[in-house]
Amino acid sequence: MVSQSNGSPFKFLIYGRTGWIGGLLGKICESQGIPYTYGSGRLESRDTLIADLAAVNPTHVFNAAGVTGRPNVDWCESHKVETIRTNVVGTLTLADVCREKGLILINYATGCIFEYDSEHQLGSGVGFKEEDTPNFIGSYYSKTKAMVEDLLQNYDNVCTLRVRMPISSDLSNPRNFITKISRYEKVVNIPNSMTILDELLPISVEMAKRNLTGIYNFTNPGCVSHNEVLELYREYIDPSYTWKNFNLEEQAKVIIAQRSNNELDTTKLKTEFPELLSIKESLVKFVFEPNRKTPVAA
Repeated sequence: MVSQSNGSPFKFLIYGRTGWIGGLLGKICESQGIPYTYGSGRLESRDTLIADLAAVNPTHVFNAAGVTGRPNVDWCESHKVETIRTNVVGTLTLADVCREKGLILINYATGCIFEYDSEHQLGSGVGFKEEDTPNFIGSYYSKTKAMVEDLLQNYDNVCTLRVRMPISSDLSNPRNFITKISRYEKVVNIPNSMTILDELLPISVEMAKRNLTGIYNFTNPGCVSHNEVLELYREYIDPSYTWKNFNLEEQAKVIIAQRSNNELDTTKLKTEFPELLSIKESLVKFVFEPNRKTPVAA
């Protein structure tokens, strides 16, 4: 889909048309009157990317394409070559083609490359910073993402956004963290950094306009646990909702790949965007208030 140029100084080329973030980016462009086109090339096919750039002549490129696995990252454990092809080869190829053209690439990456450790203990408030070395390789998905992040640091045209456990106001979306855990038979209960897309995706568009590059922890400040999210769900959406918890040892029996749990330090993003809300404030404002089904207490 191509928006007609309307005198906007920007023109975005977006990869990931069929993905969740890619679709939301198109809606943001429409609401802001920014002309945009979805890339038709395949990330691992260099010639098709060069053709896209020549046809569209964008000011900025966004990569929201990638393999997370269906229904979840366990898929990547048995599809390693496919995971490498898109997440490593494809992302590097796009970054390289953009660099040749002098274009900034906004790359939606992951913060699921860390796990709590002795220096970043659960509940300590000490989060992993942008320059910290990834310490989580419990899933093949995370392993490929850590590899490509390391290589991309050499590309001065790339802005890498570490997204975690994305949440949006669309509670019908099966990719939404809230929707996922509300449908699970049992959930773990661990505080984590998370990304409220309704607040942060418009910020990523502003980051492109400001030509920001480098790595950013792209989550709301602070942490929220699974139970805290589900308590809000019960309070705002379904008062009769109940859930059961289980521990990491019990969870390990029903998943193939380990899952990352961490807190990311958001000082860098918050310094650039002081208006950024904490995770709990953002959850209420952008997700639960707009979806409220329970009566407001008098």
